[in-house]
Amino acid sequence: MLNYENIVKEKMSKKRFIHSLNVSKVAKKLAQAYGADEKKAEIVGLLHDITKEMPEDEQLKLFESEGIVLDDVERSTTKLWHSISGEIYVKKYLNIQDADILNAIRYHTTARSNMSLLEKIIVMSDFISEDRQYDNVEYMRSLAFENLDKAIIYGLKIQMEFLFEQDKPIAVNMLKAYNDIILKMRTSEGTV
Repeated sequence: MLNYENIVKEKMSKKRFIHSLNVSKVAKKLAQAYGADEKKAEIVGLLHDITKEMPEDEQLKLFESEGIVLDDVERSTTKLWHSISGEIYVKKYLNIQDADILNAIRYHTTARSNMSLLEKIIVMSDFISEDRQYDNVEYMRSLAFENLDKAIIYGLKIQMEFLFEQDKPIAVNMLKAYNDIILKMRTSEGTV
């Protein structure tokens, strides 16, 4: 088995590497709490930002090599690219073929509708890793271990409010994730 930690360490700055280690650590804890595959959670935590510091032209070449056409929001929001290029990179160069791992990397920035448990864990782990510092992060950290869906909704609201305030576009997948989780929560609570 490949040593993912060393591979990641070589591809990113010290700060980004520490973030990846922290995401991996909290992903394992969330996997334990929710009965998900701990090893997969650790792996995705380490690999989720593997192309975050890759130059944009190299990421575009990865998209092209796989026939990926970015939509208008993706094209204009280069901060989202690393999730798409990261999925391609780990499939192509690390030979990871596990669809759940690939999807967790692909959607860790925007989330999406009908996420798997692993995908939810990685979205949340990226929000609450030890290195994250923002208003209410401690609340989100505790909420993540109480109710994963409510924590994701809380995190998505923070992201969307920031994007609204900055007059930036919101990825369609983020809106779909929000709507999907809200509707499922209402259905399970009998409030639809």
